[in-house]
Amino acid sequence: MTVQRRSIGLCIVLSIVTCGFYSLYWLYCMAEDVNLVTARPNAPSGGLVLLLTIVTCNIYGLYWLYRAGDDLYRQRMNQGQQQGYLGVLYLLLAIFGFSIISYALLQSEINEYAAA
Repeated sequence: MTVQRRSIGLCIVLSIVTCGFYSLYWLYCMAEDVNLVTARPNAPSGGLVLLLTIVTCNIYGLYWLYRAGDDLYRQRMNQGQQQGYLGVLYLLLAIFGFSIISYALLQSEINEYAAA
C-alpha cells in the first residue's frame, strides 16, 4: 500500500462545504498515511485517531497533530533531509482555530512521500 497524493485545495473546499465532516475523513486518511510513511509499529490506526479525537472533543486531535509533525520530522532526519520542525506549528495553529491550515500543511508534507 502506498501513500495517496491528495489535492489540498479540494480537501479544504470539501471540508468547508460539508461543515467539517470531510475533515474527519481527511484526518483518518492523514493518520493512515503518516503510519505508512513512518512505519511506526505502535502507531494508532486512522480509525483510532478519529475515534479518540471525537471522544475527547479534539484534545487527542491536537496531540496527534503534534505527534504527526514530530514523526515526519524524524523520518526526514533519517533520510538526511534537514527541514524545520513543524509539530509545534501544527499544534499552535490548531489551538488557535486554524486546524484546517495545520491539515493543509501536514497534507503537503505527506504528499512529498506519495507515489507520482
